[in-house]
Amino acid sequence: MSEQAVTAQSQDFSRWYNEIVYRADLAAPSPVRGCVIIKPYGYEVWEAIKAGLDRRIKETGHQNAYFPLFIPESYIRREAEHVEGFSPELAVVTHAGGKELEEPLVVRPTSETVIGEAFSDWIQSYRDLPLLINQWANVVRWELRTRPFLRTAEFLWQEGHTAHATHDEAEAETIQMLDVYADCAINEAAIPVIRGEKSRLERFAGALRTYTIEGMMRDRRALQCGTSHNLGQNFAKAFDIRYLTESNVNEYCWTTSWGLTTRMVGAVVMTHGDDKGLRLPPKLAPYQVVIVPIYRKDDQRSAVMGTVERLRKLLDCAGVRVHVDNREGQSPGFKFNDWEMRGVPVRMEIGPKDVENNNAVLARRDVPGRQGKQFISQDGTLAAVETLLADIQQSLLEDARAFRDAHIMDVSSYDELRSVIDEGDWARAHWDGSDADELAVKDDTGATIRCFPFEQETEQGLCVLSGRKTERVALFAKAY
Repeated sequence: MSEQAVTAQSQDFSRWYNEIVYRADLAAPSPVRGCVIIKPYGYEVWEAIKAGLDRRIKETGHQNAYFPLFIPESYIRREAEHVEGFSPELAVVTHAGGKELEEPLVVRPTSETVIGEAFSDWIQSYRDLPLLINQWANVVRWELRTRPFLRTAEFLWQEGHTAHATHDEAEAETIQMLDVYADCAINEAAIPVIRGEKSRLERFAGALRTYTIEGMMRDRRALQCGTSHNLGQNFAKAFDIRYLTESNVNEYCWTTSWGLTTRMVGAVVMTHGDDKGLRLPPKLAPYQVVIVPIYRKDDQRSAVMGTVERLRKLLDCAGVRVHVDNREGQSPGFKFNDWEMRGVPVRMEIGPKDVENNNAVLARRDVPGRQGKQFISQDGTLAAVETLLADIQQSLLEDARAFRDAHIMDVSSYDELRSVIDEGDWARAHWDGSDADELAVKDDTGATIRCFPFEQETEQGLCVLSGRKTERVALFAKAY
């Protein structure tokens, strides 16, 4: 890996991001336009996110299943608003096996339709409810403008689909899963997301209500990190998902869907990365500790490597993900820069003097220079490393939260809103505008309503555009 510095975030954030994704070995270009190859290092970050989320999903009573990649085109068209929302992004298979298909097949953009058809067969009475299903899969949406992890033609995700007897049960499910997403983002990825409801214009196609977790990236743009949808009875009516009540009455179910994607890998890069590369939260890092042996002479190598191997085994047996960088022909300085680029939370340095003095040097990735280094006794290595990893996880979260809060501005007029957006910050404002008003703000400022946050002041105020009294507060920002 080259030691050449990456583009500074302040100079060109978009270029910085692309350089980090490839130089930190997260991904590689694909021969198919709009797609990427997720390399092992990047995939391990995704697997850590997946593991934390899958555990939470199962703890809430959901079961994993798998549904076909190909969906009959007629299924997509049975929910009018759904097909209208996805039509520009559909990839359609018209030929297979050397023949033209009787009915075209859509490559899965999302699975509400095919799962809805299955639910209609599986659900007969109230005893079958709630039905709680989750799927880990890939999907295809033919995006015109793509960026690694953030927006690609094919991406990985989980999509949950559930059916309930009542609106209130479906609503409770929708909020519960949004909370699951927020918990995973905050406590695994150290991203202080904001929970809220999307505006009508930003809802998922065919949904009654859409909820979101929104993160602020280091360039202050918003990133939608996960969404949860109360689908009402729209899909139940389109796919005849009914149940027999205890009173022997046939009723349509109330359904939900919710999804989180490999976009979260990009969110981790853009929330925590700096001009030296990644800064990975310890809970997601493929390697939590990298040990760099330092020696100049062959007679020093044996003693140093013996100590390194002993400490590696100690950490490994305790469940710490540890890696020894024993590459020949590369200087310690090169290795330091390499692992800084890859965002490993803790670097351990072991040299001849450390062996003699029973010491080790620990350098934390989130604190640069000498300030981030500490000398420890080898006898206390495990305790020191575990304490340091926990502190780094918390420190990254607190740093991201402080950055976010410093760039959300309360505004009371449209001129203030425009000024805040022009500065690149988020504007928090009372809002009671129409869809047309929302579009006008977007056309004028480039900002959209990211959400109506759950946590907000309930005091009445005046809408920054219409001047009408309202208790509702919206967050406006430019977004990915």
